Amino acid sequence: MRPTTRLRTLGLCACAVTLAGVLAACDSGKNTADDAAATQPAASAPPTMAGSTEPADPDAREKAAVLAAYNRMTTEQAKAYRHASMTGTQLQRYATLDALGKIRLDLARMKKDGTVVRGHIGHDATVTALDLKASTPTATLSDCVDLSRYETYYTRAHTTIPLPTAQPRRYRATAKAERWDGRWMVTDIDTSGGTSC
Repeated sequence: MRPTTRLRTLGLCACAVTLAGVLAACDSGKNTADDAAATQPAASAPPTMAGSTEPADPDAREKAAVLAAYNRMTTEQAKAYRHASMTGTQLQRYATLDALGKIRLDLARMKKDGTVVRGHIGHDATVTALDLKASTPTATLSDCVDLSRYETYYTRAHTTIPLPTAQPRRYRATAKAERWDGRWMVTDIDTSGGTSC
């Protein structure tokens, strides 16, 4: 399998984690005179400053939906590459014909060469562009693919094929998605960039 094919076989699973901060108030143990004074409104008291938080992203829900569809697609893609076959996967639920065409080409080459993918391919994807006003809403994703636990296995010789020495163990891939009938689908996968991340 050629290096570019290996890159493509890596696929394009990303997980989004939201951290919430909690502010705790401390009781300073004031005496009753201070408590009484505290109940009187101060004429020149400065306005209370709420915690400075950035405004919520109005597109957060759609971005999460795009990432969920992409993550499901890469999960199903990994299943296909483990056996060099789409049988038993749900790739068609998450990828359109164009994206599936690239995956099928990879699987055909793998079957011909007698190779499968073993190990784990890491993904750290983000939505870099989102157009919800288009007649067909579109999204672009950037994915940092991690090959540190990836293996190509040669089934005929029962041996592992090492990655080329020049192959970055973490590299940037891109993907595109469209929303069809309220559901996001991956329409294109591009692993040819190969820049480190």
